[in-house]
Amino acid sequence: MTHDEIFEKNLTLSTEFSLYLLEHPEFADTLPDKAHIVLLPKDDLELCKANLKATSLYGRRDGDDRPLVYVEIERLAPVRSRLVNPRVATQAEVEAIAT
Repeated sequence: MTHDEIFEKNLTLSTEFSLYLLEHPEFADTLPDKAHIVLLPKDDLELCKANLKATSLYGRRDGDDRPLVYVEIERLAPVRSRLVNPRVATQAEVEAIAT
């Protein structure tokens, strides 16, 4: 897996994790303040290992006593659209909105 692939997958995971925390504040309350969060996707062993390796290489620096928290993620649900009743507008309708 390339560095760019790891970055893209972790970007998706971290975004989804942030959304999860907003929707489940009780889970967020279980995390220590200022913790380093390491996301471990159980359905992507290669990314899981890459994240663990990155943690061992970069996760702890001298004097950094923040807690390290590992969060296992079973999988990501399929992406779904959140659009409500989209429809194709006519040119006249668009022009009426613009004026």
